[in-house]
Amino acid sequence: MQDWRKQTMLAACAAAFSFMAASAFSAEPEIAISIKDRHFVPDLVTAPAGQKLKIVVKNEDSTTSEFESIDFHREKVVQPGHEITVYVGPLEAGSYEFFDDFHPQSRGRLVVK
Repeated sequence: MQDWRKQTMLAACAAAFSFMAASAFSAEPEIAISIKDRHFVPDLVTAPAGQKLKIVVKNEDSTTSEFESIDFHREKVVQPGHEITVYVGPLEAGSYEFFDDFHPQSRGRLVVK
């Protein structure tokens, strides 16, 4: 095989390996929360400190809800039967409240350790 082909092949393999390694190590923890009967399920979730987090919220109710947190500065509407993804962090250890702005009695807590 010619040298330039070997070099191109090696470079392509190295790039593919680097991409796969970066993807494997950069995957953030995922937290799944549902909205059922105007409540967060679960209403208490935990996550590791110092990491970016992916929060997936699925609205299983027939009314529109809003996932909001003043503590980690996020707010997103969730239509009935749909889900949203919210990225937060990295967060320091502590307790962070979230709520449904359309249904104020719906509250939950993210505990970061």
